[in-house]
Amino acid sequence: MNTYLRECSVVFRRQIRMNLRNPAWVLIGIMQPVLYLVLFGPLLKPLVGSFDSGTTNAYTFLVPGLLVQLGMFGAFFAGFSLIGEWREGVVEAERVTPASRSALLVGRLTRDILQLLVQALILVGLGYAMGMRGSMSGVLLGILLTLLVGGACAAASNALALTTKSEDVMAPVINIVMMPILLLSGILLPMTIGAGWLQRTSDFMPFRWIVDGVRDAFVGNLDTSGVMWGTTWALVLFGLAFWWGTSVFRKENA
Repeated sequence: MNTYLRECSVVFRRQIRMNLRNPAWVLIGIMQPVLYLVLFGPLLKPLVGSFDSGTTNAYTFLVPGLLVQLGMFGAFFAGFSLIGEWREGVVEAERVTPASRSALLVGRLTRDILQLLVQALILVGLGYAMGMRGSMSGVLLGILLTLLVGGACAAASNALALTTKSEDVMAPVINIVMMPILLLSGILLPMTIGAGWLQRTSDFMPFRWIVDGVRDAFVGNLDTSGVMWGTTWALVLFGLAFWWGTSVFRKENA
């Protein structure tokens, strides 16, 4: 176990040094949800009372969705840097070491999750500054679910990067996957205001349950079915994505 943790630490330190050399990417990654918060939040104020969301505060409704969006969109692009490393021979150099293949993934995921945590704290802080009201325990649970979502998306992104080995292929694949997720997960508007067929379709979207769970947590309802299903789906997605990412790293070594 000590050897495994040391291997993860070596990969993590290299990855975090790369980020610290260019910290602007942390701010760039959070710009989209911040713009939604500043520009879209005021539009929700006269509407949020008609939503069946358990809150009349527009920012208490919006910030949970933006957190999940941050976890998805920010982490899904993590694999692009891995393609650059593969092209420069870094992945090949790591393959000839005796390091565990899962450690090569875990070290990178730790970097991605730490970066996401910083961004999530910034977003929540801005939400409170703009008038958000939320249960502290619920906010912490919401951030934890966001980190699980981000870890799942980062692992899937790394697996996709090593599978395609091309930014030109990976970018449209991500866009194709992200569009229905954004529209059917209720990130910006609740699916309950949509047509019946749209609501039924969204029931098959795991991220919709995660968004609903984070929203329930933010208003302090920690014992709802939404929180239960949101937590369950976050854990399932993380487990599946981690298994996929690890298997691709091992196959790359074969």
